[in-house]
Amino acid sequence: MKRKLVLLVLAGAVLFGVANESRAQSEAGILFLLISPGVRADGMGEAFVALADDASAVFWNPGGLAFLERREFLFMHSNWLPQLTSDLFYDYGAYAHHVTGLGTFGLSITYMNFGEQNVTLENGPEVVDKFTSYDFAVSGAFGTKISPNVGVGVNMKVIRSNLAPFGAGKEEGEGRAWTFGVDLGVLYKHFLFDRLNFGLNLSNMGPKIAYIDVEQADPQPTNLKVGFAYRILDSEYNSITLTADFNKLLVRRFQDGTSDPFYKAIFTSWTDDPFKTEMKKVISHVGMEYWYSDFFALRAGYWNDEIGKVHPTTFGAGIKYSLYRIDFGYIAAGKGHPLTDTMRFSFTAAF
Repeated sequence: MKRKLVLLVLAGAVLFGVANESRAQSEAGILFLLISPGVRADGMGEAFVALADDASAVFWNPGGLAFLERREFLFMHSNWLPQLTSDLFYDYGAYAHHVTGLGTFGLSITYMNFGEQNVTLENGPEVVDKFTSYDFAVSGAFGTKISPNVGVGVNMKVIRSNLAPFGAGKEEGEGRAWTFGVDLGVLYKHFLFDRLNFGLNLSNMGPKIAYIDVEQADPQPTNLKVGFAYRILDSEYNSITLTADFNKLLVRRFQDGTSDPFYKAIFTSWTDDPFKTEMKKVISHVGMEYWYSDFFALRAGYWNDEIGKVHPTTFGAGIKYSLYRIDFGYIAAGKGHPLTDTMRFSFTAAF
């Protein structure tokens, strides 16, 4: 008797569940690395690279850590794909620690649970065993100022993918693998004029991840994110910030299943298709955040993924008391979309 596992179900769940990461179009692996942490950013349409002013900067832009001159802890939890299943969830925790005269160090842990999987006989539906599938990453980051207005940062991570303890069908080996990756970020405050920030983050650069067939290894979802943040109102009791991000997946995969290494794909991924088509692959995000007296926040956002046909609207709110903040985010992606009614919660403490 032979055990049978349909890993495609897992891959599909991630592909459709990683919000705007549908742009990956099955070209990359370990797509959980693209899930955006930090409910504050989620409520702003995932446009946060030019703000990155809390502990989630470890993910969004390690250059933002340079301006985080305090210690801060952030934790987030989200039930994933509530329209499809009840046992998928995503957790993220981050800690930032400032060292005077040096910069700010960051640490984060990302965990994506794909739920319990059934093992059946090859020729029948009888369940003979069960196992849990998950991915996780542990990151260490550092950001420092190179001028009063410019911060740069790096984030290095170790990644573990644990899809299955064995291969699918007659495959030898197991659906488990390790790899590592690097992110680079820059945050430029007062860019061109006062109240305008510019941010850039190049993430998930590293070796491909191979489960069974090294020749068919999956590239990491190397991603370029650039954006702007502009505070249009900044008074004693009211502030409003507008944000905009633009994302491009830098992965090039061929029909035979092979792919360019990340250091080559950073350039060749712009030449797969005509320039007009390549620009359609750029995902645009816009967001807004309103604060009343540094106590209560309202957020809204939207993103447009033309290739993936994903156009969610996001909403959020936050309450801050002293050094503590609780945030809530909600995604409205349309009737029948797996992301519809996804709710996320996070807790942040500064000290």
